[in-house]
Amino acid sequence: MKLASWGADLLDLLLPAGCVACRDWIPGGHRAPLVCAPCASRLRVAPWPRCARCHHPRGTGRAEASTCRECAAWPEELTAARYAYELRSPADDLVHALKYEGWPELAAFMGDALARLVPPEHGGGGGGTAGGASSAGRGRRTVVVPVPTTAERVRSRGYNQAELLARRVSEVRGLPFADALLRGDARSSQTTLAPDERRRNVSGAFAPAAGPGALVRGARVLLVDDVLTTGATASEAASVLAEMGAEAITLLAFGRALATAPGNGDQALS
Repeated sequence: MKLASWGADLLDLLLPAGCVACRDWIPGGHRAPLVCAPCASRLRVAPWPRCARCHHPRGTGRAEASTCRECAAWPEELTAARYAYELRSPADDLVHALKYEGWPELAAFMGDALARLVPPEHGGGGGGTAGGASSAGRGRRTVVVPVPTTAERVRSRGYNQAELLARRVSEVRGLPFADALLRGDARSSQTTLAPDERRRNVSGAFAPAAGPGALVRGARVLLVDDVLTTGATASEAASVLAEMGAEAITLLAFGRALATAPGNGDQALS
């Protein structure tokens, strides 16, 4: 035990822990959190009031309306969208690190934030077993489904970041996980595309997965992705899930690129 402890201390000395977002040193070595307290405190929650469906801020003092231009073009199958933080620093740094810099360990921190977004009517609860449900959601099965990426991107990154987040939500909330969608060959990245181009780029991109897809029929679906920009990807995925028999689909995303936030828009990571 002493040798193992000495080895861990030496590793901490040679490879000091740093915050994934700001790169500053964090005390605690290999036991230190991946995100420092100052960066965690700078994760910005979007202001209220918000659209009841997609939670995009409506602007201070604006009355509640039945329509929202941010989600007006979404298919009715995409019932709702919820997101943890505005996609601005340091949230965008965390998304980039998970997606492009080989930090799958971030999925626990980010997935926990998504798990807190799960509406009560979807059941589940911390520490439950897969498939469990609270009294609020009893009898209404909920399944957690990741937005898939292409096989090429899985090979290059080593994982699908949305799948890691979805598995964390499934674990924390005690809800079943289903890798129910497939994605076709790689297309242009969504990152720099205009809204209309985004919709065309993902049109027909998804297909049902034969085995896990059976879990979707008759269930409510929590569709998990790392970011929400225009909703084009989620809309296409939701349409396929509805064809598979899903009753309602709620998107859960870690970050959202808000039209009202500086530095967002077409450059958002998606």
